[in-house]
Amino acid sequence: MHLDEYLTSDATELAALVADKEVTPAELLALARQRADQVNPQINAIVRRLDDVADARAAEPLTGPFAGVPFLVKDLAQEYAGFPTTNGSRALANDVAEEHALVTERFLDAGLVVFGKTNTPEFGAKGITEDDLLGRARNPWNLAHTPGGSSGGSGAAVAAGIVPAAGANDGGGSIRIPAACNGLVGLKVSRGFTPYGPQTSESMFGLATQGVVSRTVRDSAALLDAVAGAPTRYAAYVAGNPPSFLASLGQAPERLRIGFTTASAINPDPDPEAVAAVESAAALLTDLGHEVEAVAPPHDDAALARDFLTIWFAQLHGQISGIKARLGAPDSAFAADSLAVAEIGRAAGVGALFAALENISTHIHALEDFHQRYDLLLTPTLAKPPLEVGSVDTPPLLQRASRVVAKVRAGKLLNATGILDQLITDNLGWVPYTQLANLTGRPAISVPLHWTAAGLPLGVQLVGPLASDGLLLRLAAQLEQARPWAHRYTELDPKLAG
Repeated sequence: MHLDEYLTSDATELAALVADKEVTPAELLALARQRADQVNPQINAIVRRLDDVADARAAEPLTGPFAGVPFLVKDLAQEYAGFPTTNGSRALANDVAEEHALVTERFLDAGLVVFGKTNTPEFGAKGITEDDLLGRARNPWNLAHTPGGSSGGSGAAVAAGIVPAAGANDGGGSIRIPAACNGLVGLKVSRGFTPYGPQTSESMFGLATQGVVSRTVRDSAALLDAVAGAPTRYAAYVAGNPPSFLASLGQAPERLRIGFTTASAINPDPDPEAVAAVESAAALLTDLGHEVEAVAPPHDDAALARDFLTIWFAQLHGQISGIKARLGAPDSAFAADSLAVAEIGRAAGVGALFAALENISTHIHALEDFHQRYDLLLTPTLAKPPLEVGSVDTPPLLQRASRVVAKVRAGKLLNATGILDQLITDNLGWVPYTQLANLTGRPAISVPLHWTAAGLPLGVQLVGPLASDGLLLRLAAQLEQARPWAHRYTELDPKLAG
């Protein structure tokens, strides 16, 4: 197999070639490494190579639906035994995992050959992938722009053709944002469909789920089949075991009623490209026979953003406190931004966290009322095209001030200034649409239907009711057939540009 053939094959095709003995796992691994050597110095997607274990695995008899296919896991909450999982933090740079994460075990049980770990911001806290420890990841479509976050390394690696799919997870949009930035498919599943642990309990009080980013819907469906299902020793799997996502793709979705909106109180003026993306998707869905109409947002997204960040800051405080207690890590081992928001979370107190968790029911009820009238909600995934790398850097003076605030525990003073509202604008203003699915536990998918005039991807998002994951994938497959995207390649390899 030549590299150009590898680059034009999805994981399903590669697995079939291995099964038919037309190519070996070792040959595929060599091609994946060849591509990584070509492009990773430019995009910084892979931050740790697992070459020895990958070589040994590729030489073994492998079973499973993706036997022999090269794969990457995220360096956050997808632990690989024997190697550190840094979560993008210097504090965890040498924190070696004693066992695989359950999701990693299931990737391996599917026959995948994991040969590296992908870039992520510290604790997955940002919609970009720019990190003190791991460095800046860049978008293969334009190196001046971000691949999104927090699964930005995985998104960049797939878009650049290193692997056809890669591990990702989503606590506030961290699968869908990179999918949108890189021209990929990204499904955030219903709460309870994919596993967590055993290293921790449910991340972010259950807001985060495991998954993948990929170039094709069938790969996303089949990989989710491989990892989905409840482990009996854990709680909070109320959604139960899903049917086969891949098998359902053969059944076209029924005529759906879809409401679309680009409105957001957080960003009342989304970029015209984001508006065009949704309007184009609405027209395509109408052409496919669905009933599509403009609607008002079904929820108060400004209130939801406050609740989301209150929960996020509180859990980050708990996470950093736990790492300090377990490893003795000093403040200098954490990014200034992380220390500042953790201090805000500490100062806000248990009462604020409890109120935000209680408010989740309000957001669920609002979305459920919407789904009584409409099958799906259509929005942009991003309110603007992928940001330029470095454009949201915290100034050095403010970083120093943040460390002082954390050291003297001045979070209450910061909270009194109304800083939370500013953080909502700064951090969620370009991605105001994704947190709804996390807070409510509902599934949402980003599909790459739009490219900007500047040649950057900008996805659209569909949000469904609980356990409608299969429906979202079926509709995505219908859209993929009507307006294919997997043939597109980044300009890192001009010969293959679509």
